[in-house]
Amino acid sequence: EEVIEPAVKGTLNVLKACVESNVKRVVVVSSVTAVSLNPRWPVGQIKDEACWSDKEYCAATKNWYCLSKTEAESEAFEFAKKSGLDVVTVCPTVILGPLLQSTINASSKSIVAGARTLFYISCLPTMVFQQKLRGKYEGYDTLENKLRKIVDVRDVAQALLLVYEKPAAEGRYICTAHTIKAHDLVDKLRSMFPQYNYPKSFTAGGEEDTVSSEKLQRLGWSYRPLEETLVDSIESYKKAGILD
Repeated sequence: EEVIEPAVKGTLNVLKACVESNVKRVVVVSSVTAVSLNPRWPVGQIKDEACWSDKEYCAATKNWYCLSKTEAESEAFEFAKKSGLDVVTVCPTVILGPLLQSTINASSKSIVAGARTLFYISCLPTMVFQQKLRGKYEGYDTLENKLRKIVDVRDVAQALLLVYEKPAAEGRYICTAHTIKAHDLVDKLRSMFPQYNYPKSFTAGGEEDTVSSEKLQRLGWSYRPLEETLVDSIESYKKAGILD
């Protein structure tokens, strides 16, 4: 009721309004979570746009955000079939890069380091996270060494424009740029911003999947270096007063 219903109804409301206004093409921003949660996908095979997250699996594992994104995207395509509206979707991975606002969003939580805190990637409640930024929360010296799939917000914006403007664009487009282990990402950040504290140890990550943005790149999309994204992200957080 809190996550799935607003996502689906909100998407359909916009699409209905677009039909009434004679809009020719709508680009729906979905998520890679609508792609990646599929236990039936062959192990080791790169997940592409043909892969959909399994709705029953999402519900059974209580991944409500993933289920909401999957439901909303699939309903958008069903609506497109019935109405004739041209719907294209973009499925980004974790989005980093400069902020437009001065507050932390969920993705930016994955990279912020406080003056007396460690770098961490986690989904903590906002209050705990803000306390951690101020050096008031301890106990996160260990980080799971999972693969991080990262794309710059500016490159996502370019992807949205590209699929909107290119007549050949159709269906779904996974939008991801860099895949990197948490340990390697921390090393990279430490080399560029040594003044912050970082995790002291890493635990082994479980079995992980990989996704490909090859379809989007064939359309003409490209992305910036990871180092540029990280530097611009940190500088943006400092300018916004989020980092010391």
